[in-house]
Amino acid sequence: MAGLKAVILNASFKTSEDDPSNTEALSNELTEVFDKKGVSHETVRLADYSIKFGVSDDLGEGDEWPKVFEKIKEADILVLATPVWAGEKSSLAKLAIERINGSASITNEKGQSIYYNKVAGTVVTGNEDGAKKAAGSILFSLSHFGFNIPPNSDAYWVGEAGPGPSYIEANGIENDFTRNNITMEAYNLIHLARILKQNPIPAEGNVMED
Repeated sequence: MAGLKAVILNASFKTSEDDPSNTEALSNELTEVFDKKGVSHETVRLADYSIKFGVSDDLGEGDEWPKVFEKIKEADILVLATPVWAGEKSSLAKLAIERINGSASITNEKGQSIYYNKVAGTVVTGNEDGAKKAAGSILFSLSHFGFNIPPNSDAYWVGEAGPGPSYIEANGIENDFTRNNITMEAYNLIHLARILKQNPIPAEGNVMED
């Protein structure tokens, strides 16, 4: 059986050339477990790409979403990681969900949505409330498009309400709740992905109709 592949979409507004991303710092705790368990992985900064607004797999010249979508298609595990702003997931996270939705009608060799037999999770950071709301909307959307959601597939860190130190500055991984949840998420994503790799969901009853 081929090894598992994971892709993490970082919906921070920071590009790879900007300051370190707090969201990526927390999602890197996932990749440490991926490394330990032999899961190959790639982190994609969505801000590095020119992604057009819309609900389609390809919006034409200048749209770089197809490059991101190819990485999702090749992956067994998708993690959508986002900061929270005013209690919501970032606009880049919303944009990614809309573009993922635009490809949901593409089918695999069995006629199921291309996202069947893939698993998904989320990581959320910030220094204000909104993590559970952001995680809930992300996980619902991904499951609705065909992704499988294992238990405890969200991990987050938010500091005290209002302005204050962010995840890296506050050394957020020392928080027991955050550390335990990021570990559970990593192992549960891997476990379910392996099950689906060996035992894909049967096509009966869930084949996409023309």
